[in-house]
Order: sequence, then structure tokens, then C-alpha cells
Amino acid sequence: MRIKLLMVIVFVIFAAGISFSIIMINNKNISEVNIVAINDVVKTVEKNWEQINNETFNNSGFQQPLTIIDNYENVIYQTPSMQFNTIYDAIKNRDSILDVKHNDEVVGKIIIRNNDHEIIQQMKKELVISFSLIVGLVMLVSIIYYVYIYRTILKPFQQLQHFAANVARGNLDISLNMEKNNYFGAFTESFDLLREELYAARQREYESNRSKKELVATLSHDIKTPIASIKAVSELMLLQVKDEKMIKHVNTINSKAEQVNLLVTDMFHATLEELQQLKLTVTEQSSEVLVEMIENVNYDQQIEYDPIPPCIILTDPVRMQQVIDNIVSNSYKYAGTNISITSQIHQGYLELRIRDFGRGINEEELPLLFNKYYRGKNVEGKNGSGLGLYISRYFMDNMQGQINCYNRDDGFTVVLKIKLAS
Repeated sequence: MRIKLLMVIVFVIFAAGISFSIIMINNKNISEVNIVAINDVVKTVEKNWEQINNETFNNSGFQQPLTIIDNYENVIYQTPSMQFNTIYDAIKNRDSILDVKHNDEVVGKIIIRNNDHEIIQQMKKELVISFSLIVGLVMLVSIIYYVYIYRTILKPFQQLQHFAANVARGNLDISLNMEKNNYFGAFTESFDLLREELYAARQREYESNRSKKELVATLSHDIKTPIASIKAVSELMLLQVKDEKMIKHVNTINSKAEQVNLLVTDMFHATLEELQQLKLTVTEQSSEVLVEMIENVNYDQQIEYDPIPPCIILTDPVRMQQVIDNIVSNSYKYAGTNISITSQIHQGYLELRIRDFGRGINEEELPLLFNKYYRGKNVEGKNGSGLGLYISRYFMDNMQGQINCYNRDDGFTVVLKIKLAS
């Protein structure tokens, strides 16, 4: 309704301007030569022929330029704006030439200049001014109309566009603010309600995931407690039993308890949405700490290792223990052989080469081993989550180290490069 009203206003202004211009032109046509006024001028001149001066025409009201000459073309009187040359020039200019009689004889002539050209120029000038005013008014109304359209239609749509972009990016905290009395009030209000529902759904999802994590963490802690008790009892039994068969069984109990412990740890890690939640504290440590870490996983003395070169390394002992646990447990699980560890200092790193003597893995699988949840084709029904090497690489990268692996003719090797302190 408002748009139609604005269009009517523009049309009325334009029509009024055209009508005004036509009236001006008609008024000019009306103001053409007045015959009655000319006859009065002629009678005035004839009456005052012998004493014509400026006062002669003071009360005549005649405004057109004129010249009065005698029969010899001598100028008797002329208005300031009139310039007389000859009768020929007056005829050429289409001036009005009237005879002046005195005592019934023609004694001179009155030449009234034809100023049609000046009138036309004045009309053109006034027409241009009128048209400019009309165009100016139309432009002003158009600008007002555009501002109105922008504020009532375009701006709300731009706000909707920015709002949709924020929702698409997941910025659900930014509400959709609209002015009152806009055309899309209910429409925009529905969008904001959608945002609020999405925000509430996200919060519920976050709380649900958080509850799951807390549940898994609690269960992991509760499961680790009896496992630790089983390991402690098995280690105590190893110190007391003498029978070889019993020692073997107790070692099996101890090994399986450790495997369960690692699986519970993997289950906890699998619940993390982002690996960055695993915090590291990298400090300078003596390389001797690696000996203790290796011994912690040296079940049944299956690991043979050379002396570790003495040096200062950058590491988080807790996370490095997890890395070694993951690698050694994989060797126990998939290779089932003894393990050999060699070490050397090379190009600013302490390198540990952890080797088993199993079948290794397919070459095309090597680039995939460190992917999250990836498990090779050699798992053969063995338990696992595919997180061990993935987490190990994350830890090594954040300790400024490296981890890689390769096949050998007689087994599989994982290389840990631990950064040396400068």
C-alpha cells in the first residue's frame, strides 16, 4: 500500500510540472503584441508630435522597445533598448512600422521592434528551469522511495543473509535483531526461534557427550583399580612360587591384566572428541628415564635393549611411557616374538628403534597406520581400537619428536626420534 502511494505522488509531481510548463507557454502566447496598446501609442505620438520626450510615454504602460522617426529617417525618439538603423533593417527584422499623421499628413513613422526571438529564449530558459525543478523533485522523491525500500525490504534481507551465514558457521549466540513494524516480522521471528532451538539442541548434545565422557572416565577408573590389584597379587605370587608351570600361569595372568589395562585406556581415549584434550608437560629429562619405561613393559624378559646413550631429552615422562606401551603392546599382540631395542644419537635426536620379528604388515598399509581408528589386515580377531599409533604420533609431535615405521625382511620396526635439549 505504501509503495503504491509513493508511485502516485511521483506521478502527480511530474504531471503538475508538465502542466505548469504548458501554462507558462500559453501565458507567453497571450502576451504577444497588444493592438489596442499600439493604437494608443500612435495616438499619443500624433498628439504630441512636436514635443515628444520620455514623459510622453510615462503613463502609457507600453513596454515594447520602439523608435520614432520623421520622413527623412531622422530619429525623433527611441527607447534605450532600441537601436534604429534603417527602414530596410526594420522590415528585415519584421518590426511593426506604423505611420504617424499630423494635420492629416504623414510626418513620420513608429517602429516597434519584433522581440519574438527574445520571448522564445526567455520561454526556453523558463522551461529548462521548470523541467529541472520537476526532475529534482522526482529525484528527491525517488531517493526517499529508495531509502524507504532499503530500510523496509533490502536491509532486513541483508540481516537475514548475515544471520543465515552465522548459523551455517555455527555461531548460534548471535541473535537476529529486527526493527519493529517491519514487513517480515513473523518471518524473522521464526528464524530467531530456529536459532534458539538449534542452540538448545547443541547444548543438550554437548551435555550428553560430556555425561558420556564422565561415565567412561569413571568406569575406566573403577576398572583400573581391580586390574591394579590383580597385577600386584600376580607380581607377589611370582616372588613366592617356585613351580615352573605356576610361574608361567602367573605371568600369563599378569600379561593379560596389562592388556586389559591398555584396552581400558584406549576406550577412554576413544571418547575424546578432540585429541587436544590430552595435555602434555614437556620438560628436560635424563635419558635414563627411558630404561625404566622399557622395563615397565618388559614382561617375561622378552625385550632385549642396548644401553641408552646418556643425554638430556625433551619429553613428558607420562606420555612417553604411553608411547612405548602402545608400541610394545602392539608387538606382543601382533608379532608374538621377542623385541629388540637399539638407540643412538643422530642429528639432534635420540633415536630408539623398536624391532619385532613377526610378519610385519602390507606395504600399502604403512601410510595408514597412524590414522585414527585404522587397523591393519593382520588383526585376525585381536582386540583393539586403532588409536594406539594415532595417539603416539600426536604425543611425539607435541614433544618436538617424530615417529615412523617400516618393514624389514625379518620383521617390523618402529623408530622414535626424541628431541635433545639444546
